[in-house]
Amino acid sequence: MTADPTDDPPARSDGGQPTDAVNAAHAAAAAESDGRDAGSGVGLSLLDRALYALFSRHADSGRHAGDRATYRGTDVSTSFGVFVARLYGLSWIVFLLGVAFATVVVAALLPEQIAATQAALPTGSRGVAAIVLALPAAALLKRGSIRAGGRYLKLRAAARASNIERTLPGAVRYLRVLSTGSDDLRGMFRKVANNREAYGHTSVAFRTALNKATLTGSLGEGLRIVARDTPSRDTLAPFLLKFREHASQGQEELTSYLRMEARMLSHRQSRARQRRQDFLELLAELFIVMLVLPALLVIVISVLSVLSTGLSGTLSTPFGSITLRALVIYSSAVLVLIVGLAASMAVESLRPPGQTRVYERPATMAETLARATTNPACAIVFALPIAAGIAIVLVAAGFDPLNVLLLSYAAGVIPVGVISIRRSRIDDAKDREIKDFVHAVSGHVALGRPFSEAVGIVAREVDLGPLDPDVADLAFNSRLTTHDGDLRSEALDRFVERVGTPLAEQTIGLVTGALDSGGDVEDVFDALQTEVGRLHHEKQALRSSMQVYVAVGWTTALLIVGITIAVNSYVIDGFTQLSAVSEVDGSIGFDAGAVDLDAMRFRFYVVTQCTLVACGWFAGVANRGRYEGLLHSGLLVLLGYLIFRGVGMA
Repeated sequence: MTADPTDDPPARSDGGQPTDAVNAAHAAAAAESDGRDAGSGVGLSLLDRALYALFSRHADSGRHAGDRATYRGTDVSTSFGVFVARLYGLSWIVFLLGVAFATVVVAALLPEQIAATQAALPTGSRGVAAIVLALPAAALLKRGSIRAGGRYLKLRAAARASNIERTLPGAVRYLRVLSTGSDDLRGMFRKVANNREAYGHTSVAFRTALNKATLTGSLGEGLRIVARDTPSRDTLAPFLLKFREHASQGQEELTSYLRMEARMLSHRQSRARQRRQDFLELLAELFIVMLVLPALLVIVISVLSVLSTGLSGTLSTPFGSITLRALVIYSSAVLVLIVGLAASMAVESLRPPGQTRVYERPATMAETLARATTNPACAIVFALPIAAGIAIVLVAAGFDPLNVLLLSYAAGVIPVGVISIRRSRIDDAKDREIKDFVHAVSGHVALGRPFSEAVGIVAREVDLGPLDPDVADLAFNSRLTTHDGDLRSEALDRFVERVGTPLAEQTIGLVTGALDSGGDVEDVFDALQTEVGRLHHEKQALRSSMQVYVAVGWTTALLIVGITIAVNSYVIDGFTQLSAVSEVDGSIGFDAGAVDLDAMRFRFYVVTQCTLVACGWFAGVANRGRYEGLLHSGLLVLLGYLIFRGVGMA
């Protein structure tokens, strides 16, 4: 009977003892088992031990059987018993708070029911009667909090499944490249597991499989356990089971399966991307409606206020009196900002994470200052005091508070957005040159030249524009580290860090792991060329599709500006003239004081500027991200100020 290659024993060092990596994996697996499956209380706080003693029995009840199954697919670090104990402890806190709140509500709203309950109680206490009536509501809150805990686990599992479905295709392509090398199955899985940044929860699942394999002595058993527990039932689970099956049939069969699986997952990823695109179209339509409606509502309210005196009634608030008309208008302005922020967050969540550059600010202020012109995360630190200084100048110049706020906001965010655009263009240029760099290196490698020599030739003979300094640095480090695979990996890691784009992180990592595993260099670079081309095409396609939403944001903003100016220039002025005529001719039923032209223009201006900010956020985030959202919103605010200033409305 042929041995299953997934049942290989842990690798050992020359001394016959388990290696440090295996020891670490065994310790991690043991810790995971102790933390998630046992309730010994070791390492728990005094509160957790008390809660566990009181409520851990509920973890074994049939009520939580579904929660236990869901829990296996989450990344919650505590054991299920501790989680349930905490949940029940929280539910009792909710119950007591619910009793207190419901008692107050009952005492205020149900005096007749309290009297009837008081008569039925032997104590005859009014307070006890109110508490009795409040108990059902508090019990519902307690039950609801327990159900919310189960819902929380489902959300955690769903988020993990979504991350796995996004990162698994790249991990499978990486495994396909690694399969041409000399690594065994555990070595291949370990390389994916160690690359958490690129492969997210897929790498976590692979690490769990390795830990389980260390405990059981069989990688196949570890894959089976992870396939059973993973929340990605339609993607990761079948892949792991099929991987286990094909691994037992030999290296060539496994490589062929990984190549086919990579293509299938790429097709599935393309369909998911199309679904996100369809959802974006719906989101854009909803965004337009939600922004145009408040502006139209403000116009209707302003016109109706002339015909209906009820809208001029005042309401008392902690901040003073305000008319109903003003309250509706300012509420519409706040609603517009909320809609813009929510739409921007939705667009950002729909963008593939690998297509969005994340900027980090250095730890020291000196480094932050040095990178302020190339890193928008650093630039925003200095934009805040600049905006504050401009606000002080505008206040001294006699500008009204609203325009001070708007202009200082624009002055602060526009430079940050410009720096973001400049950095994005540099990154785009580097991504274009990475394609040429990989193609050139692949050509030399195909001729039989070593990797370091191929990189050196490309650095000398090929003009790669903004990528030239990074390639020269890689060529120098490669020559120094040719005979040491680990140091060569460090040279490639340094190259990825210097380039700093998501495309470099997603592609060059293929070279690092595959070359270290002894894979065929020509095959590695053929796969790398395909990966670079695919990712660059996806990036360009995403950029082209997002241009539509930039146009949507700006068109909506300009439409609102046009509507506001037209209404102010014709409708409101017409009512003002009609009110003036009514002062002379009493037969016309218009109140001359019904139209406060200055106040109405100011309110229109507030709503319009809020709309411009929201449109700018949506357009910029759709194009390149949050920093460009600041740029577009700042430009629209400045444009709105200039237009309204030109027509005498600001």
